[in-house]
Amino acid sequence: MSRGEGLRITATLTIPEDALEEQFIRASGPGGQNVNKVATAVQLRFDTHAAPLTERVRERALRLAGQKATKEGAIVIEAARHRSQELNRADARRRLAGLLAEAAAPPPKPRKKTRPSKGAVERRLKAKAGRARVKKMRGKVAAD
Repeated sequence: MSRGEGLRITATLTIPEDALEEQFIRASGPGGQNVNKVATAVQLRFDTHAAPLTERVRERALRLAGQKATKEGAIVIEAARHRSQELNRADARRRLAGLLAEAAAPPPKPRKKTRPSKGAVERRLKAKAGRARVKKMRGKVAAD
């Protein structure tokens, strides 16, 4: 991905570079001197208001982001899986692109409530009664 063109989400949606802000920070956890010296983790900040998003996609993206979304309408993604800045940068961008692609997808169709047919209810109750009879017969035989 070349710099300057933006982050391509779908065929019709591309996020401009000026809507993305990257900050490299030190990663936590094991890693010895490399972790203590080099800022390899990336914090990618995406301003949803600076991007050409529809209101529906913006709201859905913020809802899908959960705790990664700020009150100001920005999405902050931290990537520290890899030991290099470039891999962490690509990982953060890939995760943001996935989140925005999911938000841009058409909303799921609402579920229609269904009820079992009368025959299905009768068959289920008949089967339950049959199982109850079988289980009742498993008891000890009473001596007469």
